[in-house]
Amino acid sequence: MKTQSFNPYLPSWEYVPDGEPHVFGDRVYLFGSHDRFNGNTYCLNDYVCWSAPIDDLSDWKYEGVIYRGNQDPNFTIYPKPDFMEKHTLYAPDVTKGPDGRYYLYYAFDFIGIISVAVADKPEGPYEFYGDVHYKDGDLYGKKPEDDFAFDPGVLTDEDGSVWLYSGFGSEEIMRMSGNHTSETGCDCIELESDMVTIKTNPCKIIPGRANSKGTPFEGHEFYEASSIRKFDGVYYFIYSSILSHELAYAYSTEGPNKGFVYGGSLHSNGNIGYKGNTKALMYWGNNHGSIERINGKFYIFGHRQTNYHEFSRQGIAEEIHMNENRQFEMAEMTSCGLNGKPLKGKGTYGANIACVLYAKEGACKITEIKDKTKHPCFTQTGEDRMCDPDQYIHNLNDGTVAGFKYFDFDQPSKLTVCMKAEAEGTMEVYTDLNENPVCIISVLPSENRKEFTAEIKPVQGTHALYFIWRSKGTTDFFSFTIAS
Repeated sequence: MKTQSFNPYLPSWEYVPDGEPHVFGDRVYLFGSHDRFNGNTYCLNDYVCWSAPIDDLSDWKYEGVIYRGNQDPNFTIYPKPDFMEKHTLYAPDVTKGPDGRYYLYYAFDFIGIISVAVADKPEGPYEFYGDVHYKDGDLYGKKPEDDFAFDPGVLTDEDGSVWLYSGFGSEEIMRMSGNHTSETGCDCIELESDMVTIKTNPCKIIPGRANSKGTPFEGHEFYEASSIRKFDGVYYFIYSSILSHELAYAYSTEGPNKGFVYGGSLHSNGNIGYKGNTKALMYWGNNHGSIERINGKFYIFGHRQTNYHEFSRQGIAEEIHMNENRQFEMAEMTSCGLNGKPLKGKGTYGANIACVLYAKEGACKITEIKDKTKHPCFTQTGEDRMCDPDQYIHNLNDGTVAGFKYFDFDQPSKLTVCMKAEAEGTMEVYTDLNENPVCIISVLPSENRKEFTAEIKPVQGTHALYFIWRSKGTTDFFSFTIAS
């Protein structure tokens, strides 16, 4: 790769959650919704696309805005929710249709229908095409028996058939949309070759909380974030479970609309569940993403939370392994992500690539923080889309842990941290939190960013780095430098 790759994998000023990666030709294209830094609700910006060569996942290219909400006539036809300034474009998906064109499926916030845009190239630009509807012309999502239409996933199979997946696990939202059924879960719908007309009526493929009791899905029921993939004849349905932070999956060898069995957890943006861990190692929130095979390897794409809320989310990704039974093993949340190996054990790294972050009292769901003064967060200087990587960790209190995984060390001699501290303190540095620190850096208070250096004990091989702040005052943590 030209450079190393980190998490988040896009520039630190970019906020593209709900990532749907697709390989078209020799590039992987990343589609998703588009949050605004410090926004007051989800998905305030228009759709953008990023792409990278399949053989260099560090070299992401900004393809620009590919679709704007006001291109859709529904933007003005339907009244917007009272609590929103405008209709917003929620999580989309893209497929290459049988005609060779690219179709973008999406839903506006809580309108409850699925719309489609079309383009000649995966990176667009896309133009409005139509709304998914029944043969009688009724829109999907508007019949009383329909589930709430939300978070579409779409697959064009090898035989040219087109399959749409949609659903939402919130019974409250379903009631608000006029739906009266008590059954929740994900719908699967076959579409005609025109890509918008329903060919076969919706059928449930996995259950939601209302109808999961006694099934293997219990405790990991479908909530939202439908996504579908097919690898080597097996269908994999990826979704966000009722746990919110968890991406889980079901798989089927019988077809795109039947025979799905629970597969397990794939990813947690709190790193909860990995190797049996029950403690949140990161401030967590909703999750949405999918798996893609890129240049022979599998990767899981999800997102993390920043800025003390769920409205400025960033894409993160990890390599994920398929076992001999063609089932996926849960991926760990790391700083090196798409890099394919540990990061170099020398050089300067932004604090924003931390994959572990929690206060002395622990981490929690980001929306459940009661006192922000007691907890850290990822944030940035400036406004949205500043196009200048300036993200950092704000408000480390005494005992706050920031962790980075993993580095390949060859006995570095010095470690430098860039801080802005309110009071004198020390930064303790560990490769293992159960062992003694390998470095202790004295930090003085300063009104601006300032660097502080100390010697580090010899470290060899692959290790994590954990920083623990000790002080009566708080600090902002910008970067650290490992030197030989």
